[in-house]
Amino acid sequence: MNFPKIAEQLIEKLGGKSNIATAAHCATRLRIVLNDESKVDKEGIDNIEGVKGQFSVAGQYQIIFGSGTVNKVHEQLTKQLGIGDVSKAEVAEAAAGNQGLLQRLVKGLADIFVPIIPAIVAGGLLMGIHSMLTSVGFFWEGHSVVSKYPEVSDLVDFINTIANAPFVFLPVLLGFSATRKFGGNPFLGAALGMLLVHPALADGWNYAKTLMEGNIQYWKVFGLEIEKVGYQGTVIPTIISAWVLATLEKTFRKFVPSYLDNLVTPLCSLFIAGFLAFTVIGPFGREAGSIISVGLTWLYDTLGFVGGAIFGTFYAPIVITGMHQTFIAVETQLLADVAHTGGTFIFPIAAMSNIAQGAACLGVALALKDPKVRGLAVPSGISALLGITEPAMFGVNLRYRQAFFAAMIGSGLASAFIAFFNVKAIALGAAGFLGVPSIKPDSLAMYSIGMAISFIVAFSLSFVMVKRANVTA
Repeated sequence: MNFPKIAEQLIEKLGGKSNIATAAHCATRLRIVLNDESKVDKEGIDNIEGVKGQFSVAGQYQIIFGSGTVNKVHEQLTKQLGIGDVSKAEVAEAAAGNQGLLQRLVKGLADIFVPIIPAIVAGGLLMGIHSMLTSVGFFWEGHSVVSKYPEVSDLVDFINTIANAPFVFLPVLLGFSATRKFGGNPFLGAALGMLLVHPALADGWNYAKTLMEGNIQYWKVFGLEIEKVGYQGTVIPTIISAWVLATLEKTFRKFVPSYLDNLVTPLCSLFIAGFLAFTVIGPFGREAGSIISVGLTWLYDTLGFVGGAIFGTFYAPIVITGMHQTFIAVETQLLADVAHTGGTFIFPIAAMSNIAQGAACLGVALALKDPKVRGLAVPSGISALLGITEPAMFGVNLRYRQAFFAAMIGSGLASAFIAFFNVKAIALGAAGFLGVPSIKPDSLAMYSIGMAISFIVAFSLSFVMVKRANVTA
């Protein structure tokens, strides 16, 4: 491949050097911030050697080249533009000016949750393993692994303890991540999270029961009665409190003398944020988080398969807007209170959508004989089946819109099916074929059938519709 020529063509088709603000790359894509996206010649970019797809998201224009190739294209591109290397974070910061308020809000939530997802996934998958080991009838009728082999009961209990830790101390993880995102000291944020789950406080999981029994204790401070109740597993109170903490910290640093800064700033910031967390933010956030989670669960449970069909059909368009990132907060809340919610219904529906996108992409590969299309569609389709849909969705299915509609139909039908049988996940993971360990053990059969429906419908419709459209054309 002639990489200098590819870079030269890219610059021309992107509107010239003056239209390119900055550029970076990830494992497979160029990430470019443009001054005016209307100057982009999309068809011209498609015809450049090595290009496997393109799309615009979060203020960045991203061009897919694939692993290895993208590094060499980026090297030549920056050389011809006369700009130095910049990180993905710097590109994202530069792109923020091209984003609306809603996009910035969604990105902010994603920035908070993405770093802590490994801990949530690990805890959730261990929770799934614990559920399988203690579920009666999962392996043997009338028995669980623990009842059949009592000698492993302590090991199973140990697994449960590890599984619960990320959710019990979720405010600590969120406090650290959110405070760092808002520009404050993340360790102060972690301390705030610790305060919200302090062992001296009543258990937040059983708040309603403790309140009903009249066993709530109070601090009497400044004429106020403040409930001594923790916020285990909560999301919204912690994020809002972290924003207040970071804002207070930055404000104090503006006028506190430097020789008092390390003493006064953390002391006042943490005390005020903690006081507000228990008097205003916490009670409001607890109710808001509960209303959102209960409301979505009620809507799903009430509308049943109709609600599942609607959600599943439009999940992919929601992904295009980026709004799906907000579901992380809701799912975390649902999983944190799995004893009452039964788990999250969002993850299984996301899996149905991802599988449908992958199947539709493979349908395009079979319907079209163009080697370049197949070279992109096959690996992209397989990637989507495993939970990574961007290459399939943006690189193939949206380009051949019949495939995208086929995926929406397949996802909608499969989601209606799993909603009818109330399939839920008790952990987060790879939303696709690899998502099986995240599903409640008694729902595995229906989840598997749902995956088959999603794949078969999306693949068949995509093949027929894309082939017919291209024959007609």
